[in-house]
Amino acid sequence: MTPPVLSVRNLRVEFASRRGVLRAIDGVSFDIAKGEVLGVVGESGAGKSVTGLAVIGLIDPPGRISGGEIYLSGMRIDNLSPEELRRIRGKRIGMIFQDPLTSLNPLYRIGDQLVETLKTHTNLSESAARRRAIDLLAEVGIPAPEKRIDGYPHEFSGGMRQRVVIALAICAEPELIIADEPTTALDVSVQAQIIALIKRLGRDHGTAVMLVTHDMGVIAETSDRVAVMYSGRIAEIGPVRDVVQSPLHPYARGLMGAIPTLAGDAARLVQIPGSMPRLSAIPPGCSFNPRCPFAFERCRIERPEPIRQGTQAVACHLYDTAAKETAA
Repeated sequence: MTPPVLSVRNLRVEFASRRGVLRAIDGVSFDIAKGEVLGVVGESGAGKSVTGLAVIGLIDPPGRISGGEIYLSGMRIDNLSPEELRRIRGKRIGMIFQDPLTSLNPLYRIGDQLVETLKTHTNLSESAARRRAIDLLAEVGIPAPEKRIDGYPHEFSGGMRQRVVIALAICAEPELIIADEPTTALDVSVQAQIIALIKRLGRDHGTAVMLVTHDMGVIAETSDRVAVMYSGRIAEIGPVRDVVQSPLHPYARGLMGAIPTLAGDAARLVQIPGSMPRLSAIPPGCSFNPRCPFAFERCRIERPEPIRQGTQAVACHLYDTAAKETAA
């Protein structure tokens, strides 16, 4: 069997502060196969973006990876030097950030940025790199790429800038792309086009994609599997259809119940009481227990580990049948 493109094992990320060490990611594990899109969803502060930044090696001090392992196609990368990671970044791992304006240098033409990236990670000549850049712009749906290649970022709309960022991310044909909220600032019609483009990456190039978002609609449209994160941990992971239609974790149920349907048959949307705890005040046991309607004594003492339930894995004591049978 071929190894997954990305394999994360028991990842922990910590930030040093005046209040002590704050653990932002606490024992996260998942795999992404070739051509697969894994959606990572959760509230703000759940740890979605930090997980993506840890994978690509962009956790800035005082943050650090304090434990766990990250493998790219079977090769461990979390213990590489900054120079070795820089060579992997851009060539084997591409990144699509939330705001395309921060990803593009406003002083350089779009074509110059694409050509520079291509020459850094491939053996193409200047003229060949320019031809490849035009092809990439056409592939991501930019009209008249022969003319637009000489434009500056400010001459492009938000959706077009995001397409350029995607072209930059895929120009070296990476094995893995991490897309951090790639559709947040775009209107709905452009969102649909960017979603279709990300889906095509996996289908046509075999690229593995880690899609970080808080939008369940984007997840449902784009992803093959979804990981629901809460307070630095994965609460539930499984195929999108199963998690959306039959969520197991009480938090995942609340998230799915808060999505309005076209049928409009629900009188009121589900509301999850309270808010996600601050990193300095994460409760013992299951971090969701203060907001959970099903919490019992064990939830307040012991942290749940992922339990396999059919195609899904859920970190919740409600599904620990072995412990229930022992107690009985």
